[in-house]
Amino acid sequence: MRHTAFRQRMADEFGRVRAEMLAQDHVFSSLGGRTVDQALEAGVTTKEVWQAVCEAFEVPAERR
Repeated sequence: MRHTAFRQRMADEFGRVRAEMLAQDHVFSSLGGRTVDQALEAGVTTKEVWQAVCEAFEVPAERR
């Protein structure tokens, strides 16, 4: 998944402002204690990051 598609999914699920805040501030243990932005910068794939977000926030399967 491209970064633009990932960011759009985040915005669709959480709203643009909350998605940006979540990406910057929320630390995910499943991403090695990193935020979304840190994980992406470290080379974690958008697919892996999206899965971590979905798990943490219990996003329904049909929107994953």
